[in-house]
Amino acid sequence: MALSGGPEPDLQELCALVVSAGAHVVGQVTGRRDRPDPALFVGSGKAEEIGRICAECRADLVVFDHTLSPGQQRNLGQVLKRRVIDRVALILDIFALRARSHEGKLQVELAQLDYLSARLVRGWTHLERQRGGIGLRGPGETQLETDRRLIGQRVKQLRLRLAAVERQRKNRLRQRSRQGTFSVSLVGYTNAGKSTLFNALTHAGVYAADQLFATLDTTSRRVFLAPGEFMVLSDTVGFIRDLPHSLIEAFKSTLNEAAEADLLLHVIDASDPDRDAHRQAVELVLEEVGAGEVPRIEVMNKIDAAGLASRSEAGPDGRIRRVWVSAASGEGMARLREAVRSHVPAFPSPETCSGTLSDNVGFLQPSVQSLL
Repeated sequence: MALSGGPEPDLQELCALVVSAGAHVVGQVTGRRDRPDPALFVGSGKAEEIGRICAECRADLVVFDHTLSPGQQRNLGQVLKRRVIDRVALILDIFALRARSHEGKLQVELAQLDYLSARLVRGWTHLERQRGGIGLRGPGETQLETDRRLIGQRVKQLRLRLAAVERQRKNRLRQRSRQGTFSVSLVGYTNAGKSTLFNALTHAGVYAADQLFATLDTTSRRVFLAPGEFMVLSDTVGFIRDLPHSLIEAFKSTLNEAAEADLLLHVIDASDPDRDAHRQAVELVLEEVGAGEVPRIEVMNKIDAAGLASRSEAGPDGRIRRVWVSAASGEGMARLREAVRSHVPAFPSPETCSGTLSDNVGFLQPSVQSLL
């Protein structure tokens, strides 16, 4: 059961997220309130309506397209007598499902624990006093306190491991900079076709599918634009509206790939009627991770689905700022390569980048490919 208080595209996106998580949507409910109810988020009458529809549809899970407080989530579960999750939990579940690299799994676990820690509330039935012993803080510790302490310890471990990964990533980026390598990152709303475009430019065979968050792990490849001219192209995680802040924090080292790039290719689904809102959602995340001032080209993808022709549009400085392409068919890819070249005053020669990227590249996750 999917519930949204937003416009129709928001409900459609919520249903797509539910399907991406592996569930089947059996019903949909919309509603509006001036302000959320402190206890149930929705009003008591709407809660009763949701309960009736759940019974009719035999739904066993209710997903809200909003962020619920721990109390609201608990109260709704008691009223509806079904499991209730919010948008944040749904996205975290999809990320956990899609993460493949060691780094990606660490990042998702960190975000999940951050989300869970706020939901360890008093009111459990098993808060009996535990006996003190080896490995425990002492006599009288409750199960709740134990869980909070264990989560805190695990969060500290995850942050240390991710800090080590981030140091390695920064070393790699510094190596690129010293070698004069021009770095380009693909960014965009989830399912805009970033991975398909990455494959079209690199022939890398990265997994791409018509689903939300099909890929999470960063992959980088060298792309030759012309004889003696090349760039390093990185495919990054897709964005989505109202991306949980905990995910942005957990994936900060990955998202910094965009902040450190020389150029961003902002991939936009030209066939998406909600593309302007999605463009704005991406720009907000880019601002948050410090990539707001990085030069960019908007790549209007899926022109075949939109019934459009390939073309390009220049900005006031004469450089191409927008290109219409189809990554699936290859239409407009030559224009895109030329657009990238227009943003680079001079390319490094292959001879200047003949060394290995890093002596410790094996430390990187398997999905983050060696660039040379």
